Amino acid sequence: MARKIGSRYTVHQVIGRGSAGTVWLGEGPDGPVAVKLLREDLASDQVLVGRFIQERTALMSLDHPRVVGVRDMVMDGDDLALVMELVQGADLRSRLDRDGPLTPLAAVSVIADVADGLAAAHAAGIVHRDVKPENVMLDLAAPAGPGGAPRAKLTDFGIARLVDAPRRTRATRIIGTPDYLAPEIIEGLEPRAAVDIYALATVLYELLTGFTPFGGGHTGAVLRRHVTETVPPIPGLPDGLSRIIGECLAKAPASRLRAAELADRLREQLPYLAGLPAHVPPQGKAPAEELITPGEAVYAEVDAGPGTHRRRRGPAVPLVPAPSPDSTRDTHTSLRRPSAQELASYAAESQAQRREAAPASGHRKGRRALVRRRRLYAVLLAVVLLLAGAAAAYSAFAASSPGTRAGASAPWSTDPGADTHARSAAPNH
Repeated sequence: MARKIGSRYTVHQVIGRGSAGTVWLGEGPDGPVAVKLLREDLASDQVLVGRFIQERTALMSLDHPRVVGVRDMVMDGDDLALVMELVQGADLRSRLDRDGPLTPLAAVSVIADVADGLAAAHAAGIVHRDVKPENVMLDLAAPAGPGGAPRAKLTDFGIARLVDAPRRTRATRIIGTPDYLAPEIIEGLEPRAAVDIYALATVLYELLTGFTPFGGGHTGAVLRRHVTETVPPIPGLPDGLSRIIGECLAKAPASRLRAAELADRLREQLPYLAGLPAHVPPQGKAPAEELITPGEAVYAEVDAGPGTHRRRRGPAVPLVPAPSPDSTRDTHTSLRRPSAQELASYAAESQAQRREAAPASGHRKGRRALVRRRRLYAVLLAVVLLLAGAAAAYSAFAASSPGTRAGASAPWSTDPGADTHARSAAPNH
């Protein structure tokens, strides 16, 4: 059924869903458009509406062939909508779920296109903050790229920033999709352009292997891996491409490539990737699955019934459930950070536990000291016995030497009398 959005647009049917809202096929004065209607709870937030108005000029001015353009931003009663270019194609997540990993040539071609779009956005001072396969559109109406790869466009600019309104987060929540979060976001730093590079390199890794480098299992484990672990190598990948991925997944934001540099370096790798096959997981347990406990199943898209659970090592690790079940993939969610008071209470609890463990610890220290003293005494006794044995052996050797028998002369004697006697006995010439 048709529905009016403002005075210029009419929407007809839902063509996509996400945790921030639904995407409709619509019609405007210049032809077909895609209209993203934000959730009602977002549209009723006055702080978010104010930011929506502030972002309008910047988002609508972002015009680049590798970016899904924002044509208009509409506020109409309870409706808050972004009117966007309609792309004839599917999102990258659907392509990945349907066909599995891409060939290295196709994957690098797609990511180079997205890097071009990010370079334009960063030059305009816009950080995407939620780069993931769901937000990459494959334009099937455009001529194919290298190796027959479809051309890619990055969409949903501004959604993360709009949802991350100060009154909603109060700097206590992590906004984004867990598998693609840069370490500095997890540590509470202000998101800058480098977070998009980290997320894009994660997408490239996923296109090559079928799973993200740090995803899988409990949400807390995913966040910890981003901060502490190094990226697992991809077997059979050319060294040049491996280095690019490693640089872009560096923990320090300043060590990552810039978007324009990333696009150039990826395209330099294209001649070396021709003919390389798509990655095939090894036999046995696929790397895209991981055993989890029933308690962890509540964080993953698995059956929470009894028995062994497996979850897909991919991007669908919700930090918290979405406000409404409008999507089978809750990917843009938030996680509360502990307050200063909570952190202080954790420290107090830890100190109390250490005090309770102190008596037992003192007893263990006393036993260890006694053991050390006994070992020292044993070593000293062994040394004394060794010296005594050496002295006895030396005495026995000296007693049996010919030069020390009774009545034997010592030719090397230094007795002055003996020397004088020898000189007087010599013939006088």
